[in-house]
Amino acid sequence: MDGLFAGLGLADVHDDLARNIVSLRVSEDLFDDLSADPAEQAQALRWELATKPPLYGGEPPVIHRPFEEAAWFEAIGFPFRNWAASRYSDGRFGVWYGADSVETTVHETAYHWRHGLLADAGFDRDGVSIERKVYNVRCDAALVDLRPRAEEFPALLHADDYGFAQQVGARLHREGHPGLVNRSARCAGDVYGVLNPAVLSRPRAACYLTYRMEGGAVVVEREPGREWLRL
Repeated sequence: MDGLFAGLGLADVHDDLARNIVSLRVSEDLFDDLSADPAEQAQALRWELATKPPLYGGEPPVIHRPFEEAAWFEAIGFPFRNWAASRYSDGRFGVWYGADSVETTVHETAYHWRHGLLADAGFDRDGVSIERKVYNVRCDAALVDLRPRAEEFPALLHADDYGFAQQVGARLHREGHPGLVNRSARCAGDVYGVLNPAVLSRPRAACYLTYRMEGGAVVVEREPGREWLRL
């Protein structure tokens, strides 16, 4: 990492980032299997909310689910509770990944879905599909900006070898930085790796997506049955 950090600047980010996760297009009611009575479902919600941290709780909404809390854990909290190895982590801490656009998230996640999950399981074949959801999440942080060094240090964006990038992430995590921004390894967009969930807020659903293997490519639909991208 000699020379990488010398003279690096910060990206002062105050904007929405796109977060692309696995999720069903049609959500399920959490309590309709317990009772068909709306009053009893509402009571179940009140009991559930009474056990939740006040930061995420609120008055029970009309619909039968505490969306404000569910959205936070789904769109923000998950990687900080479920550590996994990734480009900027060796698995000993969590990294939240967002991007500058929905398209960038598609290029990133479609690659990992096809060349990681499907290839490892031997299911890289036509007809296999997965449903996903994209959130807009507010980020307010001064992030270490690696983009000016992307060409000088190509190992940061190596297609499959994350060893160098994980060393960078480990140092930023150890020193308490909130995160980083760098070019995407899959397309012309930017990817954000956040190390501190406190700089993320206001998760809002942006769109649903379906990925499907077809003709040796990943076909992406925003509207069911209508091709949007082919990768």
